[in-house]
Amino acid sequence: MFLIGWLIIAVGVLAAHLVQTSGAVSVKEVQYATAEGRTISALLYTPATASAASPAPGILGVHGYINSREVQSGFAIEFARRGYVVLTPDQTGHGYSDGPAFAEGFGGPASLAYLRGLESVDPNNIGLEGHSMGGWTVLAAAAAMPDGYRSLVLEGSSTGAPFVMDGTPDWPRNTAVVFSKFDEFSPLMWGVDRGSDVTASPKLQALFNTADPIKAGEIYGDRADGTARVLYQPAVTHPGDHISPVAIGHAIDWFAQTLEGGTALPSGNQVWVWKEVGTLTALIGFVVLLMGTFQLLLEIPYFSRLKTEATAAAFERRTARWWTMAAMSMIVPVATFYLFFKWAEVLLPASALLPQTVTTQIVVWAVLNGIIAALIGLTAKRPAGTRQPDVVAAMLIAVPTIAVGYFVVWLAGTLFHLDFRFWFVGVKMLSVAQAQIALVYLMPLGVYFVLTSRALHQGLSVMGDGRWAQYGANAAIMAGGFAIFLAAQYLALFTTGKLLTPSEPLNTIIMLQFVPLMLIVSLLGTFTYRRTGSYIPGAVLNTLFVTWYVVAGQATQFAGA
Repeated sequence: MFLIGWLIIAVGVLAAHLVQTSGAVSVKEVQYATAEGRTISALLYTPATASAASPAPGILGVHGYINSREVQSGFAIEFARRGYVVLTPDQTGHGYSDGPAFAEGFGGPASLAYLRGLESVDPNNIGLEGHSMGGWTVLAAAAAMPDGYRSLVLEGSSTGAPFVMDGTPDWPRNTAVVFSKFDEFSPLMWGVDRGSDVTASPKLQALFNTADPIKAGEIYGDRADGTARVLYQPAVTHPGDHISPVAIGHAIDWFAQTLEGGTALPSGNQVWVWKEVGTLTALIGFVVLLMGTFQLLLEIPYFSRLKTEATAAAFERRTARWWTMAAMSMIVPVATFYLFFKWAEVLLPASALLPQTVTTQIVVWAVLNGIIAALIGLTAKRPAGTRQPDVVAAMLIAVPTIAVGYFVVWLAGTLFHLDFRFWFVGVKMLSVAQAQIALVYLMPLGVYFVLTSRALHQGLSVMGDGRWAQYGANAAIMAGGFAIFLAAQYLALFTTGKLLTPSEPLNTIIMLQFVPLMLIVSLLGTFTYRRTGSYIPGAVLNTLFVTWYVVAGQATQFAGA
C-alpha cells in the first residue's frame, strides 16, 4: 500500500502538471507587497507567447471566501491556454497571504498593480475575474484603478454594499455577470429569492441601465465606451461555477470580446477538468499512502507491540438498540450543525487566541458532538476482552504517519505548484502562521476524535463483521447523515430554486466538505483499529490530519502584531 500510494500520487500529480502547463504555459509562485506592507502570495501563469518584446493581455482571477488560489485553476488554465498572462492571488487572510481577511480591498488593488507592472503584460489590456468574494476583490481593484483594466467578469458575485460600490451604467467597465440559476447566495448578492430571479433584480437593472427584466445573453451598452453589460445564467450552483465548463466558457467568451491579443480558441475547447482528475487521483493516493505508512510502521519493533486484531465487540449482532444508536450518531451531528456554528459565531468572535472564525465554529461543533457521542456510547457496554494498548506508542505512531503525508504534499507543492484536491476540497501545505494557529485548535479537535472514535469503534462494534461491513457501517455513520441531508438540500434547490435552509448558504456549502472529510476519517480510523484493536492511533491520526486540513483551508480573520 505504501508503494501503491506513491504510484497513485505520482500519476495524479504528473497528469495535473501536464494539464496545468499545457500550451507551453509556465506556472510559478510570486509574492508582492500591499500598500500597508502585507505580503500577497499568488500563482502566475505565463504563456510562452508573452514576453517583454511581445506583451500579452493579462487577467487577474480571484477566488472566493474561505477558498484559495488553487480553486481558480480551471479559469486560469483556460485563460493561459488562450495567450493571457494570468495572476491568481490568495486574498488577504487566505492561503499564504498575510492577514487579516478583508484587509486592503481583499488584496485586489495590490494584485492589479503587480499584474500591470509585469514586463510580459500589456497594461492597457487587462481583464478582471472573481468568484463570490473574489468578485468584490476585483471590484476593489477596479475602484482603486478606474482606468487600469478594460473588462470584468463577476462569477457568482455582485456590486454594492456591504463591501464594494454600487454598480452604475458607467462602472465598472465592460462587465459580464455570470450568476447561476441555482446560486445559493442570490438574496445576499442581488436581493432576490432565487438565482433564476436575478433578471428582475433592481440592483442588477441599475447596473444594466434598464428598468425592464434583463435578457440573459444579450449585450447592453457599448464595449467601445466601456458600458457593455451581459448576464449569463448557467444551470449550476454557487460553488459549481468552478467546475462548470459553461460558467468558465462564458468568462472566456467575454474576454475574447473585450480584450485584444488572445488566441482564437473556441470556449468549448477546455482541458482543465483533467487537472481536477489528476489532483483527485493524488488525493486518493494520499489516503492510501497514509494507510501504507501506518502498516509499515507497525513492523518497527517499538510499534509492533500495537499489532493485534480487534476480536471483541459491543454487540453480537445488529439489534434495534444498535440501529437506534447508529441513527442517533448519524442524525445528531447534522441536526446540531447550524445551531452550534451560530453559537460559536456569537460567543467566540475572532481573536488572537482563536483567529479563524470558521475553524472555531467547526471546533465548537466538534467538541459538543464529541461529548454527545460519549454520552450515547455510555449506553453501550465496553467490548469484553478489550485489550489496553500502549497509549504512548498508539499516539506516537500517528506522528510519522502524517509526516510522510505532509512530505508528499510539500513535494507536490514545491515542485509543481499543486495540492491534492477536487473542487474546493483540498489538502495543501500550512504556512508558518497557519502552523502556529493549528496548535491552538489541535487539542479540542483531539478531544472530539478520541470521544467519537471510542464511541464508533468500541461502542458500535459488531461481532463477526467482515472487512466491508465494518468499513461500510463506519463510513455510513460518519458521513451518511451529511450526505442524506445535503441531498435533500440540493433536491429542494434544484426543484424550487431555494435551499431548505435559505438563510444558511455559507454553512451549507461548508457542510459539503464534511462528506469527503468524514469518509476519509472513517477509512483511516477503521484501518488503524482493525490492525491494532485500539481507537487511539486512528483518533490521533485523524486529529492531526483534520486540524491540518481545516486550518490550511480557512480564512484568518484576526492577525495581530
